Amino acid sequence: MEEGREPAASDPRSRREVVNYFAGLRYVEKNAAKKTIRHEDLFNLHRILAGEVMDQGEAGRYRSIAVRVGNYLPPTPNEVSGLMFELLDWWNKRSTGLSPVLSSAILHYRFEALHPFADGNGRTGRALALWELYRRGFDTHHIFSVDEYYWEDRPRYYAALEAVRHAGEDLSSWLEYCAEGLRQTLERVWLRVQAYDLKSSEKIVLRPKQERLLELLRDHGTMAPAELWSALGVSKQGTLDLLRPLIAAGLVEKIGTKKTGRYALRTP
Repeated sequence: MEEGREPAASDPRSRREVVNYFAGLRYVEKNAAKKTIRHEDLFNLHRILAGEVMDQGEAGRYRSIAVRVGNYLPPTPNEVSGLMFELLDWWNKRSTGLSPVLSSAILHYRFEALHPFADGNGRTGRALALWELYRRGFDTHHIFSVDEYYWEDRPRYYAALEAVRHAGEDLSSWLEYCAEGLRQTLERVWLRVQAYDLKSSEKIVLRPKQERLLELLRDHGTMAPAELWSALGVSKQGTLDLLRPLIAAGLVEKIGTKKTGRYALRTP
């Protein structure tokens, strides 16, 4: 996905990006307890996130071309592998001496600064930041992702990255930005949990595809039925079967008419 471009849900490429995104989340969750992250782990994650949606380069391989990010020139291709070795060494060893909030933000920035892949670095860097939080036990139930915060104001996200370079690699403002995003995200999750508990006295155990459906609605705001079953990879009836208990529990609502209706998370 071209950075900064809002995805159109009806665009086949955007639908593929959504599928890749949730597959990437599952990969991170599955490997949350992994003690040592290696190059191959990054390659696997990048293959999942960038598969079939890259504009240049090859998914799962460090770039062999020079790239530019605005006015910023990341390290040359010949430098990438060695610098990534150093970053992984820091992540696996010295990062554990910091709060996971800080180590996650530092990892995120350093990865974006190295820009090791020809395309898909933004998605991969944000997934790595979440991976660090998960593997350090910050979110043992894996109920949140900070991507919503980054997507809400893309110019601010890029400005926060650029500010570090203008400040001579002083990460202070970036750490504050990431900590603010994490706080806002957790506050929203808590408000939603409270609202859902109040609206439904009936307990509901979410199936994996229902969790994914809720994440889709969280990230996209509203979605048409066809968009949902395409992203979920299930039939129309299967999607309705997933939606029915979520609507009954007050988690999801339908907006609009029978023909033009869309589904959204029910707001508190």
